[in-house]
This record gives sequence, C-alpha cells and structure tokens, in this order.
Amino acid sequence: MRPSPPLDSIPDFIVKRLFLALAVLAALTALWFWTALNWNYSTGERAGWVQKLSHKGWVCKTWEGELALVSLPGSTTEKFFFTIRDDAVARQVMDVMGKRVSLHYEEKVGLPGSCFGETRYFITGVTLSTDIPIGPGVVVPTPTAPVLTPEPVAPTR
Repeated sequence: MRPSPPLDSIPDFIVKRLFLALAVLAALTALWFWTALNWNYSTGERAGWVQKLSHKGWVCKTWEGELALVSLPGSTTEKFFFTIRDDAVARQVMDVMGKRVSLHYEEKVGLPGSCFGETRYFITGVTLSTDIPIGPGVVVPTPTAPVLTPEPVAPTR
C-alpha cells in the first residue's frame, strides 16, 4: 500500500481546477434558486372560503393554508392548498377568514425541499368577494352584517 502524497506535491493546476469547478457549481446553484423564486410557472385567482391558516415549520416557518372551493351549493367541497411567505399577506388572509375571498396566487416550479413552502402555490394578494355566483349569470349578493355600536354605560354612584 502506497502512502498518499503530501498536499505540497499536488500540482497547482489541479487545485485551481477543483476550486473553479466548486465555484461554478455554487454559482449555478444560486442561479437555480434565484430563477425558481422569481419565475412563475403560472398565476391566477381562486375563490372560496379560507378554512385553515397556520404558521408551520421546524426551521423555515411559512404560512400554510387551505381554501374551500364550492362551485354550487350542495356540491362536494374541493380544497386548494396554498403557502404564504409574506407576513403582511398572511395578516390580510386572517382578517377575512370565514368570508368568501379571492386569492391571487403564483405557481412556482422547481423549488427543492419544503423550506420554501409545502405547496407550489404562493399567495400574493387577497380580495374580499361581495357576490356569490351560483350559476352562469346568477349571482347572490352576500348580506352585510349590521354594525353594532355599544350603548354608553351610565356611571354608577
């Protein structure tokens, strides 16, 4: 068995090529992440009722939620699972939970692992819907809740 050569005997061109190869690999990996985070495979809107929103993750915390999609009253509910990376958007979604909303999403493809989110759908905006479509050309307006103002309490002596 031959002993391994000391590091001084490794030619400089091999060390330079190895360093160059590692630098190129790191640059390509960084480019992949930048492209995957900034390029959208698709964008769109989904309307329904937000049923669940939670802040999840061991190391990388993201907001994960589900939107109940109902096309017609009495039909089976389909769920749309989504991720929110921005805390301000998550706050907006929490403020309209239980109401019919339209969520604007961007679909990202090629993100490795679940550190960026558990789904491919990233919510970037929310709009409160005032009408509920139940068929082509048929819309039911949602009732607005009356504003209740508390009556002033007279001081007791």
